[in-house]
Amino acid sequence: MDISGFIAGSYKQQYQYKSFLPNPVNIDWQISNSSLINLLSEADIKLGELNAFSQLVPDIDFFIRMHVSKEATTSSRIEGTQTNIAEALQKAEYINPEKRDDWEEVQNYIIAMNEAIQELAVLPLSNRLLRKTHLTLLQGVRGKYKQPGDFRTSQNWIGGASLSDAVFIPPHHEELSALMSDFEKFLHNRNNPLPHLIRIGIAHYQFETIHPFLDGNGRIGRLLITLYLVSNGLLTRPTLYLSAFFEKNKSLYYDNLTRVRTHNDLTQWLKFFLEGIKQTAQNSTETFKAIIALRQEIEHRDILTLGKKTKLAQKFIHFLYSKPITDSQEVAKQMAVNPSTALRLIEDFIRLGILKEITGFRRNRIFVFDKYLHLFE
Repeated sequence: MDISGFIAGSYKQQYQYKSFLPNPVNIDWQISNSSLINLLSEADIKLGELNAFSQLVPDIDFFIRMHVSKEATTSSRIEGTQTNIAEALQKAEYINPEKRDDWEEVQNYIIAMNEAIQELAVLPLSNRLLRKTHLTLLQGVRGKYKQPGDFRTSQNWIGGASLSDAVFIPPHHEELSALMSDFEKFLHNRNNPLPHLIRIGIAHYQFETIHPFLDGNGRIGRLLITLYLVSNGLLTRPTLYLSAFFEKNKSLYYDNLTRVRTHNDLTQWLKFFLEGIKQTAQNSTETFKAIIALRQEIEHRDILTLGKKTKLAQKFIHFLYSKPITDSQEVAKQMAVNPSTALRLIEDFIRLGILKEITGFRRNRIFVFDKYLHLFE
């Protein structure tokens, strides 16, 4: 079937409401739209450049941790949480009690993403992996009573206070088994050589339409994109996340998803999705370039002025790449130095303009690697 002829599904009468039953996506697809093909080519090029560049960045795992933290805060913010990346990187005791629930949800997302990426080494991208990731995502937070780790066994809806005024009602839970089986087969169908970015674009739409969980669908659906890119070798490391693009264009994101269901316009959704891949890959590459320039400035100029303390300072700056907001107790512990040495090291970095104190307190002070953190904000 040509993508332009796709019929998204139909409404099915339930008791006092109609749910949307999406059509299967594990079918033979064809692409004839020239502008979609051109955009696919551009997105592929930018993604390839990002993947190649990321393999040249030394110690990239430090920076991937920051990308994960940014993704966790942005993806969660789309769902209504208020935690920013600076707060996400701080200890729980420094978080305002009123924002603690949001902070914990972001921490769960960071853990869930890291575990899912690691699981790809032993487990294929599958419904099983998504359920396992969902279990971690909702563990001990506000969604802990909404069947963590299991597909829903009741009807859900999007928008509105109830089914009667819902903006969208996903398929009835009795349809989930067949729909998610089709979804999983589609992810791995190699009989139809559909380009990877088109396949994951369709898969993301279908997942969001099925809405298989009672809570956390948006976050799992966005994480699905990165997992697919890594599991299929388009990225050697998890360096691309689309949540920032989706949040920046939030109305378009939801409008384009909705338009597939209301107008069968899968082409427009895929154009939007590929534009997101293209822009995000470019932005991620620019971030890595900025990181390299900042490292050059600090490691090959500023730190060298510390003389015999340079070796310890190099170790400290590597710690700050993965933990750019810290305190003296944490520095002493992680660096395995005594508290007075940690404080002197911090003071050296403040003098060099690398660290900045952000509380204004005389005790329990918090320090931020401001120039570096700014690259991810």
